[in-house]
Amino acid sequence: MNSLRSQQDAADASAIVTKKLSKHFGDLIALDQLSLTVVKGQIFGLLGPNGAGKSTTIKILTTLLNASSGYAEVAGFDVAKAPVEVRRRIGYVPQLLSADGALTARENLTLSARLYGIFGAQCVTQVREALEFSGLLNSADQLVRTYSGGMIRRLEVAQATLHRPEILFLDEPTIGLDPVARKTVWERLEQLRRDQLVTVLITTHDMEEADVLCDQLAILHEGRMAAIGRPKELKAMVGPNADLNDVFAHFSGAVIEHGGSYRTIRESRSTIQRLG
Repeated sequence: MNSLRSQQDAADASAIVTKKLSKHFGDLIALDQLSLTVVKGQIFGLLGPNGAGKSTTIKILTTLLNASSGYAEVAGFDVAKAPVEVRRRIGYVPQLLSADGALTARENLTLSARLYGIFGAQCVTQVREALEFSGLLNSADQLVRTYSGGMIRRLEVAQATLHRPEILFLDEPTIGLDPVARKTVWERLEQLRRDQLVTVLITTHDMEEADVLCDQLAILHEGRMAAIGRPKELKAMVGPNADLNDVFAHFSGAVIEHGGSYRTIRESRSTIQRLG
């Protein structure tokens, strides 16, 4: 009885669970028996070089891609058997630009609200709250094509959380942003976790971001789990003076390659998507 209760308690505390999750594209193994657990309320980071399986993992967890084998559960629902229930409980910010530059921030958010089934006075209220949350209330009626990269990313986070999801997925959340804009996005994610108890899963190549923002990290290499643990624990595994760059190189065998305006952010994300 105690064993069953412990298993149930663990399940109740888990936002995301995968067991031997795999994805094959013909002879290419993009993801190879990935097993991990993300605890509710965590900010969890997936690290790894291009082609390691990070984006594939997120696409499976957000129901955009079917797994070849294994099991994945998000917000208590099997992603293969109950994809609609999963989608109702998640927000997703992809690498590719998701905000429409020909619309204002208010128009982008209103469109998102309607897609989530939010109308009338509730729509007006939640759009205003989203603008306030993202710090865009004063520029709400300007075209998004005139925004900086940081403003666009804050808008995209606001779009993805407009319906108040339990879990937020972000693929490279601060790519192409300057240090000030990057820090602002971090603050918004911390605020979501603190005020709305949102669980956050991100992929990133930014080791400072991983160290500062993430409670726990998993490093993927060639589709497999290479290491998992808190940033402090992973650094201790590599050496007394190791930083996360050392950890990344040690477990993935790779060196991190680091890569404004609406056009700049669109081009940088398109390049990354093309390269995998």
